[in-house]
Amino acid sequence: MVTFEVTLSDRIDSDIDRLVEQDAFLNREQAIEELLSLGISSHDTTDDPEEDLDDDLFTRAIDDQQDPASQQDDPL
Repeated sequence: MVTFEVTLSDRIDSDIDRLVEQDAFLNREQAIEELLSLGISSHDTTDDPEEDLDDDLFTRAIDDQQDPASQQDDPL
């Protein structure tokens, strides 16, 4: 397990203490680890940014376009 030092604002520090006191977590270490994990999992870190570059943007833009003549308007 990796250990590192991080500086937190007083507000975040007191929020973590409050969560531990409310028995949301067993201790500060568990609270910090789980909160970091939740934050990281909220960002999709599994996508490879290179895959996005491989898409043919021009073809995709053409495919997304609609022909106004093919749209049926209701007669008045």
